[in-house]
Formats: sequence, structure tokens, C-alpha cells
Amino acid sequence: MQDSGGGAALAFNDIGMTFPDGTVAIDRVSFSVTRGEFITVVGPSGCGKSTLLKIASGLLDATQGSVDIDRERIGYVFQDPTLMPWRTVRANVELLAELHGIGRQQRRELAARAIDLVGLSGFENHYPKSLSGGMRMRCSLARTLTLSPPILMFDEPFGAVDEITREHLNEETLRLFQQEGFAGLFITHSISEAVFMSTRVLVMSARPGRIVAEYDVPFSYPRSPDLRFDPEFARLSGEISTSLRAAHV
Repeated sequence: MQDSGGGAALAFNDIGMTFPDGTVAIDRVSFSVTRGEFITVVGPSGCGKSTLLKIASGLLDATQGSVDIDRERIGYVFQDPTLMPWRTVRANVELLAELHGIGRQQRRELAARAIDLVGLSGFENHYPKSLSGGMRMRCSLARTLTLSPPILMFDEPFGAVDEITREHLNEETLRLFQQEGFAGLFITHSISEAVFMSTRVLVMSARPGRIVAEYDVPFSYPRSPDLRFDPEFARLSGEISTSLRAAHV
């Protein structure tokens, strides 16, 4: 398993998390994510996957170990788009730049670029209620991209959309990953999604969550949608599925 190293955008160093009620959520987790890597974590429900992201972002303090990350420059894409319904697409996308004190003209330019990157040009003045679920997630992703963070963390962001929309969002996210060159840390329950997106897949055990298996994904980028039907894709997905079933025990 890859340990933390120099130049990583994010490094977990022997992380443990015990909640005040005595629940041990995570036990001695160590791995790093460098720019140009897209790492996905899969594991049983309640194993601590999302807790890892909350520790990395500073929403939770680990009870053991340390995290190396620049918290001023992270992107976080939540399970829900978390858009403000009274703000337009443009105003929602500008929000992070606004909170960082960036002037109006510059944040307009940053937002315009991000909106174009995610394919929402022409919808700048729409409100979230008029957008589809996939478009709302694109808006959330654009908001995260405005400050060009070196690492983007995704907490099961596409679980609420239909399968075809989810596949399209997977492909668009990988296009952005290649174009922008950020480090990616992605949480999902979908093995197919994990293999399609990633350079590496990590499998966590049932609580307390530990990294129990790691798989290098051999496919080069860009990745065609037809990759999902490749025999090697099916073989690797099967291996990860076997590890994941064992991790539930």
C-alpha cells in the first residue's frame, strides 16, 4: 500500500477515529494522493469512507495520526449539490471566490471559465429549481473548480442520479481531471464507477475501517465509455467485488 510521500496533495498518516460514544470508525489508515492520481475508496456502509473526507477537510479532527493537506485550497463535492436556491447558477458558482474575498470582476471571470468547463454555458441565469439533477451536480462541480484546487474530494456525488446520467458525469469528471490535472479522491459504492474513474482503487473493511486491499487500474486516459464492456474491466471489477464481499465480514 502506498504510504504518504513528498509532493502529495493529500496524505493520511496512521489515521484513527474514535467518536465520543466509543465507536471506533477508522483504524490506522495511511495513504497519499498526488496530482495526476485519481484514487477511489470503496467499502461497506459505515466503514468510515466519508469520515476520511471530513477529516481531510477539517470538518472532523482525527483522534490518531495526522493529515498533510493545504485546507485553503481543497475542492469538496458533496453527495448533494448543496446549491443555494435563491442564487443563480453564476452566483452559486461564484460563491467560493466571493468567500475568499476575490473581487467581483475576477470572480465573474473565474466562474465563467468553470461554467464553460462543465458544459453549463447558457444557463448562467437559471436557478437550481429549473435544472436537472445532473445539471445541479455540474453546477456544484463548477463551484469547486473556480479556485483551481490541487485536490478534489468527491463524497458519492453521483449516487442520486440515474445510471446514464451517472455515466455521463463520470466521463465529464475524467475529462476535467485530465484537463485540470488535480488529484482526485473519490468515494463510491459502485465498483464499476470506481474502476472506470480511477488510477487506484482502495478497499476498506467493515468498521473499524482499514485499508485491506489495493488495486492498480491499468487503463490509460482518456477512457472510452466502451471500456465498461472490456473483459479486463470485468475481471478487475470481479476481483474488487470479491475483496469487498470479504470486507463485509
